[in-house]
Amino acid sequence: MEDGYLFILLTLDATLRVSTPLIFCAMAGLFSERSGIIDISLEGKMLSGAFVAASVAAVTGSAWLAMLAAVGVAAGLAALHGFACITHKGNQVVSGVAINILASGLTVVLGIAWFHQGGQTPGLPSSARFMPIEFPFAEPVSVIPMLGPFYKELLSGHNLLVYLAFMVVPLTWWVVFRTRFGLRLRAVGENPTAVDTAGISVTWLRYRAVLICGLLTGLAGTYLAIGQNAGFVRDMTAGQGYIALAALIFGKWRPFSALGACLIFGLLDAIAIRLQGVHVAGIGEVPVQLIQALPYILTVVLLAGFIGKAVAPKAIGMPYLKER
Repeated sequence: MEDGYLFILLTLDATLRVSTPLIFCAMAGLFSERSGIIDISLEGKMLSGAFVAASVAAVTGSAWLAMLAAVGVAAGLAALHGFACITHKGNQVVSGVAINILASGLTVVLGIAWFHQGGQTPGLPSSARFMPIEFPFAEPVSVIPMLGPFYKELLSGHNLLVYLAFMVVPLTWWVVFRTRFGLRLRAVGENPTAVDTAGISVTWLRYRAVLICGLLTGLAGTYLAIGQNAGFVRDMTAGQGYIALAALIFGKWRPFSALGACLIFGLLDAIAIRLQGVHVAGIGEVPVQLIQALPYILTVVLLAGFIGKAVAPKAIGMPYLKER
């Protein structure tokens, strides 16, 4: 019984860790898409943020400078996406895909040129990373049945960015559904003409939304490179930006519903990690490759619309042309 309880706790603990970049990206996409801007480029901005964070951490030894640099680069790519889609009314999907391709190629080229390690950055010491935070009395309390392991293994021992990701969800809900900015953001995604008629700049609202998106994807990339891992490896995002987008759609562009979808994806990844090399009676060794493929299979299922109908903001993907 105790071993089973510990197995569940460790699986949930891993779920929180692997869900963190998905949560950051899903909240990022929520701001952008609620304003009417499709953001396929979550993947590219997160990948760029991861590379810059690892590079700056390797050179300066500072995790905080690395995070600021990653957020800055991701916000710059977000501004580029906004310049193409908002200012010049370009195709939003094409712009997003272009940023993904740019990030995938440029991170490898710069990595080879700067570090000469096949596109990777050097391994980072603990001082250049965001390390786990131990809560007070975690070790003494761990001997208490049930409650102790829950406190020590599940609540304590994560790094700062994990806790920040889960704080961002209620903050996003409050901003989008309880503030004037959020009301205008939702309105511009549904009926930009009415917003413009009220004397509010559609362009400025949408630019702010995509810049917030860039900030959050930069945090996701930072976590991947110097929180969850100790450096950058090529294409280390492994499609997580697309998975976050699927979670956002499955959550119907609502923060807490999207959080639930991210946790489902994270749980599948965590199960794959925990079941590596495990033998099941009558089956043998669990085929981990199949379990690892489940998040991507579920992404296809969600985006194909097999699990419920998701109604997007009415003006999403449509450039706003101001009437003269």
